[in-house]
Amino acid sequence: MSLVTEEIKAKSEVYRGDELCQEKTQLVLKEVGLPNGLLPLKDMEECGYEKESGFVWLKQKKSSTHKFEKIGKLVSYAPEVTAFVEVGKIKKLTGVKTKELLLWLTLTDIYVDNPPTGKITFQISSGLSRSFPTSAFEVEVKVKEEKEEKGSEVKEGAAAAAAATAVQVKEV
Repeated sequence: MSLVTEEIKAKSEVYRGDELCQEKTQLVLKEVGLPNGLLPLKDMEECGYEKESGFVWLKQKKSSTHKFEKIGKLVSYAPEVTAFVEVGKIKKLTGVKTKELLLWLTLTDIYVDNPPTGKITFQISSGLSRSFPTSAFEVEVKVKEEKEEKGSEVKEGAAAAAAATAVQVKEV
C-alpha cells in the first residue's frame, strides 16, 4: 500500500517526468544538507515534497539497484521510496535496502554529523549503523547545454583563454 495519498498530494509540490524529478530530488537533498547522489533512482515517474512535514516520495517505473563504487556497496531502491527529511537527516525511510554480506537490510535513517565531520551514517531499524565519507555519495551536477551557437563561442573563447594563460613549468 502506498504511503502517498491524494490528501498528501493535494498539499505537496508534485513533479512528473524523469528529468524534472532528478533535478528536484537533488535540489531537496542540497536544501537539507545531504549529498546529491544519495538517491540515484532511474526512470522516475513522479516525485513530491510536502514542505510542512518534510514528507518526500519518489516513484520509479520499477525497482533498481545501484552500486556506490567509492565504497563498494550495493543498494536496492523499490518502485516507491518515501521519507521525512529535515536538515541533515532522512528519517522513516522506506523502499531502500543495502546488502551486507549475504543479507539485504532495510535502511530507516540517514544523517550527517553535526558539526560536520565529512561522514554520513546509515541506520537500520534495529539501531545498528554504519558511517561512510559523504564524498562517496556526491555526484557532479550536469550543467544544461546552451544553444549550439553560444556553446561553440564559449568553447572557442575558453580555449583561447587557456592558451593565453598557460603556465610553463620548468625543472629546477
